[in-house]
Amino acid sequence: MLEQKDVIEDKLLKQISAVLKIPVEAFQNFDEEQAISIISNTFTSNDTSTLNAVNPHCTFNPIDKIVQLYDEKIALYERILKEKDEMMVRLEKLINK
Repeated sequence: MLEQKDVIEDKLLKQISAVLKIPVEAFQNFDEEQAISIISNTFTSNDTSTLNAVNPHCTFNPIDKIVQLYDEKIALYERILKEKDEMMVRLEKLINK
């Protein structure tokens, strides 16, 4: 709803500013075209600083990670089943009292 308003009251703007920890001036001086331009240039730049941000070479074997996740999942299931069995024993003891 705020995005559809042409003017936002100062009191509300100050509350939003406080919550987001962004100066009120950042909202008042916001230029959508400039923001889009900055974002666009960041992702289309051939500058090495932005290219270094994306590392296409894995330093690990993805198959090993899949196997690790599978093993962790099995261990979790076994722990859950063990806890369930222990809880069932406790419940049976309570019922039989």
